[in-house]
Amino acid sequence: MRIDIFSDVICPWCFIGKRRLERALRERPQDDLEICWRAFQLNPDMPIQGMARHLYLEAKFGGSERAGQIYETIRQNGEREGIDFRFDLIKQTPNTVRAHRLIRWASERGHGDPLVERMFTAYFTEGVDLGDIDHLADIAEAIGLSRGEVAAFLETSDGLTDVLAETRFAYESGINGVPCFIFDRHYALAGAQEPEAFYPLFELARSEAANRPAAANHA
Repeated sequence: MRIDIFSDVICPWCFIGKRRLERALRERPQDDLEICWRAFQLNPDMPIQGMARHLYLEAKFGGSERAGQIYETIRQNGEREGIDFRFDLIKQTPNTVRAHRLIRWASERGHGDPLVERMFTAYFTEGVDLGDIDHLADIAEAIGLSRGEVAAFLETSDGLTDVLAETRFAYESGINGVPCFIFDRHYALAGAQEPEAFYPLFELARSEAANRPAAANHA
């Protein structure tokens, strides 16, 4: 089974959704599972240097008071998933294109999932700026990747076209919010759903795979 996850690393519900998928997989383990992280930028027009957090909250929510109300709901949901959201530590809202480029690069080397986990943790519990090359290199090094190699990669534009195309594809396909989980390219589950919501999708994907001609299964 393959699960494509459209997600942005500055989306708190994507972090929560990741945790809930993991709980679902612990309850209903799936053999031969492949998880593919797909780029989705919540703020595709964000300046490459990002934006000061207080200015971002003013533009998106009308100020910190309204944002605080929304964040309280997120904090409560996060606590149930073992996430200690520290929105107070976030000083900069990043453009996430570099983060998505790095996720693609790391995924090609078998490190996609641990990198995404570390990015979520760094941003939401430590306030790390995910638009900064040095910080991204630190994160990559923490999961066993070469810091120098990562920094050199991020100084180029390699992978940029792919990330932008993936985000554009998501919007054109009707994905207007994240997380969005696509099972075997056929069935979608939108939002940070509880683990039980994943079970029918597991069954659908498995059933279809079992009924698919053998040649198609190995295509």
